Amino acid sequence: MGNRALIMLDELDKRIIEELCRSSQGSSRAIAKRLGIHPTTLIQRVRNLESQNVIRGYRANVDYMKLGYEFMAIVHIYVEGDLITVQQSIKDLKNVVAVLDVTGECDSIAWVACRSREEFSQVVKSMLTIKGVKKTNTYVILNVIKDPFNFMPDFSPVEQK
Repeated sequence: MGNRALIMLDELDKRIIEELCRSSQGSSRAIAKRLGIHPTTLIQRVRNLESQNVIRGYRANVDYMKLGYEFMAIVHIYVEGDLITVQQSIKDLKNVVAVLDVTGECDSIAWVACRSREEFSQVVKSMLTIKGVKKTNTYVILNVIKDPFNFMPDFSPVEQK
């Protein structure tokens, strides 16, 4: 993720992003109609947002539980040594949804999703075999109350105190 310059967006860019976050399904013509703009304007704006990596892709919003991924967890990872190498190794493990670089007691957090208890056990244990991983602490997810993939950006001004 690294350092990024803040991209300045105008009101139309913000409306486009909000609309695409709600649903990117449909033709450019249909999306442009919902926004009240010309399809060519939409296409140009979206290409610009893509070229700036504001929009990094499009994908289906999948209910992984319905696909059998019923064993999910957040794993706190404690590292001795090269954190970046450990994070890259964990990122490459099958069933790892996300790896987060964090502050606090642990050094990194992984989100894992598995279809069986055996698969779940194997993923967590495989993290412990990675050079530099001192220990892990696993928190089983019982229910997802708010899916992070449904996050909607807030474009209101940030209050300065």
